[in-house]
Amino acid sequence: MRLQLLAAATGITLALAGCVSSGGLHPSGSLIDALSLKSDRSLSNVKVSPAAWPAADWWTGLGDPQLSALIAEALKDNPSLGVADSRARQAQAEAGAADAQRGPSVNAGANVIGQRLPLTAAPPDLGGGEFTWFKDARASFSWGLDLWGGKRAAWEAALGQQRAAEVEQQAARIELSTNVARAYVQLAYAYDQQDVAKAEHERATTARELTQQRVAAGLDNQLQLKQSDTEVANADQQVAAANRAIDAARSSLSVLLGKGPDRGLEITRPQMLQPAALAVPANLPMDLMGHRADVVAARWQVEAAGKEIKVAKTQFMPNVSISAMAGVAAAGGINPLQLPARFYTFGPSFSLPLFDGGRLRSNLAGKDAQYDQAVAQYNQTLVRAVNEVADDYDAVQSAQEQVAAQQRAVDAATQAWQLAEQRYKAGVGSYLEALIVRQQLLAAQQRMAALTTQQVDLSVQLIQALGGGFRPQQGAADVAVQSSSEPSL
Repeated sequence: MRLQLLAAATGITLALAGCVSSGGLHPSGSLIDALSLKSDRSLSNVKVSPAAWPAADWWTGLGDPQLSALIAEALKDNPSLGVADSRARQAQAEAGAADAQRGPSVNAGANVIGQRLPLTAAPPDLGGGEFTWFKDARASFSWGLDLWGGKRAAWEAALGQQRAAEVEQQAARIELSTNVARAYVQLAYAYDQQDVAKAEHERATTARELTQQRVAAGLDNQLQLKQSDTEVANADQQVAAANRAIDAARSSLSVLLGKGPDRGLEITRPQMLQPAALAVPANLPMDLMGHRADVVAARWQVEAAGKEIKVAKTQFMPNVSISAMAGVAAAGGINPLQLPARFYTFGPSFSLPLFDGGRLRSNLAGKDAQYDQAVAQYNQTLVRAVNEVADDYDAVQSAQEQVAAQQRAVDAATQAWQLAEQRYKAGVGSYLEALIVRQQLLAAQQRMAALTTQQVDLSVQLIQALGGGFRPQQGAADVAVQSSSEPSL
């Protein structure tokens, strides 16, 4: 007996020594420390406020109720949101399936089978040559023990994917609202272009008529008249381009609203939009990790990838499961619901991978690579997010300065036009000279419309860079600011 026990122990020892190993495999990715992304100098002249994060309904600050209604309609009807919603539901279902794998399973079944055994297989005293009914009912129980936490890690990985999908679901709504706002800004600009184009067309047409009169009087020649014709043709082109810009902006809004092109025709001219008054939070890189949906989602991907590594490592370990079955069975006319008809089995099972041709090591190496990829994606997303805020804020500041300078140019051109009109009315200058001055005013106004549009559009981009009103749940915010660079195993 001692020799048998010694042989069994020796066999187990040799088996354990020869089993596959995960040694030498590990991820190499490291999460960026948000505090290392310095932005103090770049934002040294920026207004800082702890309440700088955009509100969930930030678009109301642009001052147009029609825009608010359009964004609400888009968030309700745009079909692209269905893709993000379905992904979130799929991830939720997969997390539920992974959670269910952690517990035992119980099954029940019954059979009634009629059969005739041939005499060549069974003698008559064992039922050969006769038709017999075989009846059985049974219940089974099985449970794979999670000794090393692999099933729990698989559930946590699926849960991380679910939370990432839920955050991406919110990110899709934020992106849609900003796209609607930016398309609406372009519609407002197209109308401003149309105003300037119509005014320029009126000016060019009037100048052409006056030139025609001067040619008829012998004061000008055909060269001046052809130049006037060119200005009228250019004005016609600008009016057509402005009309097309309005149609294009309306079409873009129709797509974003999830409606046909006729829906865009119902959108009226936007009110004068005001750029959002924004500031930047004091601790930008760290706080941004909890206010940008793409950063939070990327962090959840890292968390899920770390759990997948643990799942892969536990596959190298011994596995123990428990199974049991009980039931009754009888043949012929015997009643199966009697004590002698019962049967049952019970017992644990043990398994350990000894040789698999490198399958488990390759699987673990792949999970390590996926973790490194998730870390790299997170680092890239965080770096881009911080730089986007700094760059967009600088662009907003520059746009404000350009608008202020252009306003001085518009004021000067307006005064020049007023003086030219006064000179003409006083008989000092010609109306043609006044129209030339008017052309300079229209050019200044056109440039002003472009700059104010750019200013509003940049403020919307800054809102998006600051998270677009994203407010994560507490769990999402916590995982976003974790500084651990290795998966917890």
